[in-house]
This record gives sequence, C-alpha cells and structure tokens, in this order.
Amino acid sequence: MLIPHPLLGLRDAQEFTYLGDASLMSPPPSDDPEALERHVHLRDNPAGLLRELWFHEQGDRSWLVVTRDTRTHEILGAELATDIRREGAR
Repeated sequence: MLIPHPLLGLRDAQEFTYLGDASLMSPPPSDDPEALERHVHLRDNPAGLLRELWFHEQGDRSWLVVTRDTRTHEILGAELATDIRREGAR
C-alpha cells in the first residue's frame, strides 16, 4: 500500500506506524475518567471512509492524517497532522 506523503510523495506503508482513528487528535469530551476511558479505548470500527493517524517512523518522523476506505484499503489522500491542528486552533 502506498501513502501519498504531502512533502515526500508516494511512500510505502511499511515506513509508517499506524495509530488508529484520527479523532484521537481531538481532546476528550470532559474531565470525567469514564469519558476519557471511552474516548481512548472504546472506538467504532466503521466500514468505509476513515481518517487515520500514521507516523512516518522510517522517514521524516511526521504525523499524517490519511483518509482511507477500510473496505478496499484505497487511500484517498493524506495531510500533515500539524496542518490540521493549526486549522482547528483558528
């Protein structure tokens, strides 16, 4: 599987470490320990489009948010996670 790195072009997925659903980038819904438990450990496993966090461990060590179809593994795009965080902070 090839990941379209926004700075380096197409890279083999073996260069990356997969973290999971990119919703981890958002803060937990409250300070309640049970809400934090749900936010971190209880996740949906949807069939279809999902935004995922991938770490370019064997490359430039950047974090990417990759949009992927979990049914076909087709990758529809990738963005630097730092760019997404900046947009959310506006």
